[in-house]
Amino acid sequence: MEKLNIILIEDQREVLEAIAKDLEPLEDTFMIEECESAKEAAEVMETILTQGDYVGLLISDHVMPVKSGVEFLIDVSKDHRFPHTKKILLTGLATHQDTIQAINNAAIDRYLEKPWKSDQLIHYVKQLITEFILDTGIPYEPYLDQLDKAILFERLRKTT
Repeated sequence: MEKLNIILIEDQREVLEAIAKDLEPLEDTFMIEECESAKEAAEVMETILTQGDYVGLLISDHVMPVKSGVEFLIDVSKDHRFPHTKKILLTGLATHQDTIQAINNAAIDRYLEKPWKSDQLIHYVKQLITEFILDTGIPYEPYLDQLDKAILFERLRKTT
């Protein structure tokens, strides 16, 4: 079975660890990769593709050195290899213009401000991973315990 990956991109190690800690309940079902830069995330994504696995969700900080999270997410949204990859922008410093750019050009699925609420983050991750699985058509049964049942059943109802 292919692995379904969630990639966290955050240049501050303590914040990256806090996000990862919040997502620990999902670790038995999904691979959670921690990256400290957009460059590292791009390298991890290449490795995942080479292994034949999926990049289901990116959770990226906005303000990072070299390449911002918005710039990185725009690059991903233009990459034909990731048409269904879901994106969350997680930031405490984005301006109104940054947010508009992220929505219009990076096709982000969710925007969360720091500090985030753990239960809200988990809720959005489950929603977006469920949508990714349904959009790609991969079997959902191995992931059922961690999926958003309301989205899953609604989509399945519409297809029958």
